[in-house]
Amino acid sequence: MADICGITKPLTTHIARHTFATTVLLTNGVSLEATSKMLGHKSIKTTQIYGKIVESRVGAEMDQLSEKLFSPKNEDTKKAQ
Repeated sequence: MADICGITKPLTTHIARHTFATTVLLTNGVSLEATSKMLGHKSIKTTQIYGKIVESRVGAEMDQLSEKLFSPKNEDTKKAQ
């Protein structure tokens, strides 16, 4: 599979788990707690190592929060109160 895709790095189960945690779960908004459970970690501290890699989520989550706080729908609700 690696040869077909042009990947020269050896593929291991560790790399597969790491890719699943970062690329599939965390970058798509799955919580650190849920990711920890899916990976079978006994401590969330182990999972936090993966979370540090996904700094791009911070900006995306701030954008989502801004959208929720400042959307026209929320402005109408604030005026009604």
